[in-house]
Amino acid sequence: MTRRAMPLLMTITFLFLQALTIGADGQARAADDSDTLRVFIFAGQSNMVGSDSKVKDIGRFPPFAGLDKPQPGVKFSYCIGRENKRRSDGWVDLRPVNNVVGPELSFARRVSRATDAPIAIIKCAAGGTHLGGDWNPDEPSGFKMYPLALDLIRSSLAELDEQEIKYRIEGFMWHQGENDMFNENYMPNYGKNLANFIARWRRDLAQPKLKFYVGELCTKTIWGMDLRPRMYAISKGQRAVTDVDPLAEYIPTSHVGVEIGGGVGLHYHYGTLGQLEHGENYATAYLRTIGSNTAQTRLLKKWPYAKESKVRLFVLAGHRNMEGERAFVQELAKLSGKSSLLKNDTSIAFKYSIGGGYKKSAGWEPLGPAGYYDTFGPELSFGKALSDKISGNIAIAKFTHSGSQVIDWTPEGSVAKSRNLYAQFVAFVKESIEELADKGHAVELAGVFYHLGENDMSFGPHRRNSPRWLKSIVDESRRDLNRPQLRWFVSQQPPTDDKRVNSIEVTAALESLAAADEHMSHIKVFNLPGQSQKIVITTPGIVALGEVLAQQYED
Repeated sequence: MTRRAMPLLMTITFLFLQALTIGADGQARAADDSDTLRVFIFAGQSNMVGSDSKVKDIGRFPPFAGLDKPQPGVKFSYCIGRENKRRSDGWVDLRPVNNVVGPELSFARRVSRATDAPIAIIKCAAGGTHLGGDWNPDEPSGFKMYPLALDLIRSSLAELDEQEIKYRIEGFMWHQGENDMFNENYMPNYGKNLANFIARWRRDLAQPKLKFYVGELCTKTIWGMDLRPRMYAISKGQRAVTDVDPLAEYIPTSHVGVEIGGGVGLHYHYGTLGQLEHGENYATAYLRTIGSNTAQTRLLKKWPYAKESKVRLFVLAGHRNMEGERAFVQELAKLSGKSSLLKNDTSIAFKYSIGGGYKKSAGWEPLGPAGYYDTFGPELSFGKALSDKISGNIAIAKFTHSGSQVIDWTPEGSVAKSRNLYAQFVAFVKESIEELADKGHAVELAGVFYHLGENDMSFGPHRRNSPRWLKSIVDESRRDLNRPQLRWFVSQQPPTDDKRVNSIEVTAALESLAAADEHMSHIKVFNLPGQSQKIVITTPGIVALGEVLAQQYED
């Protein structure tokens, strides 16, 4: 007998008992079950669709090679689009739709590699849709996305029933909210609407323990800058739900790549790289939920410094390019004379917090590649060049958030309080110093190497205010770290060349700031190799950046 044929009461009871195994206290069993098909629902607006991504660009990002091809064995049912919808009309093998890259592609491959169970994905997404209207389960308006998605899910599950395939709904991935921030009624009520949305799905699918993964709106986009208060309002609504619902998890996405647009280079969408990393974020969260930890630890097996010896601590800090958004280990392996940087250097202790804390080192590690998507930053070439240049013990601590802007690093911060980084940054530096001191070392804080915000150079108000904001960070950090002569090495790549921002003389302002501060160096890195697009630096440029920074340090 299929599940559809069961009496209603038996069906509800069966689903309820099954759902109990899907919550936070039942995922251990889910991890061990390799027979039941795991069904994941992906829903939302344009950054769930994959807008402004291109299948042909997948080849530009080595960690995701092959995702332009179908994934046999992964079931896929979809209805994607707004006016002109593309439908699978049943289950097909997972593949890109309409030459667009969605997060389901990388999610499926990552989960399939980490588990033995078969998986299936149901996707319903349309750009420019509201939770307050289109996705409203009580009074859907506009494109009526809620009833559309509900019908898609029910019909897809019914087809599995007809094929007598045992399955369970494993998780609901949701990325939406940008359009609600433009509506003065929807924006302040986003949290309430989201809570109702989640409750209705659990009720309508008879899945009271259904886990929701709520994706953060990406602050690296232009909307994260010019619409900062509105983006913050949506994030507060999301957090209001995920903070109290143990089966709803907030998934950070601001550290992922973002498409580079025309003009000033800023964009609204993740684009190809961001979508691939977006899917990895959901996969990481899901695998953690079921207790499948695929992260590798790189702890130092032997402490590299002699007892009571002096250690010079170098702090690297910044945004997209200090983090290494588009520098990949696969490309480094092929870079002439640089492949040795891939080897862990056990003579240099390395500590990091990247992506605004998305990934943190488990204590001190050997210096080596540590990015969350097979990426690396200038720390590898910086450490190598520095150790070739100076004698003595070197330690490196790196604190970055590629989705931040300079204002987020200032002591005063901004209206988007959850994005403030200054206190975390100073605490990270203090902790690094204390940990070295606790091991018996005399610690010299040799300097902070800060790569100036790339997005800030493309947005007029931020470009104008960056020198003032930078000064406040430098001055306050010297006071809070009790080092009035702390050296700051501020690197700047070519500011965006566009008529909308060229009248703002930011380079001259930074030069004047450094000239007035005997403990600040302004480093113009205007000729780095491998920068084919505005804002972002690729593998050869990131290696060169680290080498240039090391050259600026005088023993």
